[in-house]
Amino acid sequence: MIIRMQREFFWLLAGFGSFYLFSCSLISAPYKVTKGTITTTYNVSKGVAKGVVGTGKLIYKLGGFTFKVVMAPMSWPLTHEGIESVDGLPPKQAIRQGRVKKSPYVVNGKRYVPMSVKKARTYREKGIASWYGYETLRMKGGHMTANGEAFDPNGLSAAHKYLPLPAHVSVTNLENRRSIVVRVNDRGPFVEGRIIDLSSGAAKKLGFYKKGTARVLVETIEAG
Repeated sequence: MIIRMQREFFWLLAGFGSFYLFSCSLISAPYKVTKGTITTTYNVSKGVAKGVVGTGKLIYKLGGFTFKVVMAPMSWPLTHEGIESVDGLPPKQAIRQGRVKKSPYVVNGKRYVPMSVKKARTYREKGIASWYGYETLRMKGGHMTANGEAFDPNGLSAAHKYLPLPAHVSVTNLENRRSIVVRVNDRGPFVEGRIIDLSSGAAKKLGFYKKGTARVLVETIEAG
């Protein structure tokens, strides 16, 4: 039991190290970290963290929205179990090595190539959004996103086929003009005609949870 706990703790530290050192999110602003979690000033675009201490949980606010980042145990299944490989490696091996942010990956035999960080900075697209993940609440244990984070269906996160992981985007429901900021930390949706898969919590804030889909505008955020 002690050895297992040590291994889990090592993975947690490794995961957060990867998060801090290799993040490619497109916002240049300090995270406002909630007291009692990791104490850090974090520049998202540069991937620089100072004073990393605490419980292995990062809580920050961005654009008035609160985000919680927790690395998932390696025993948890991926939210999209159809991901066959990432950068030519088994998905969890790629996650351990921090090789998922913009690496090519294969899902159900189809290869996807994420866009570069430079291209992602100007990403803007209109299309159909769906939501996913509420069903995981009825399953035993938790689920892991494509970059190794614990998936929270009630949080403000999203899956995208081509954006680097992690990233932050503004999503506007063009049917009711509601707008939120979400953290892109997963891959999907792998359904033709859909551009982004939001967590159920995000879908509720945008007002299309019951409907299932909505036409949205998705834009990466870049602030000075």
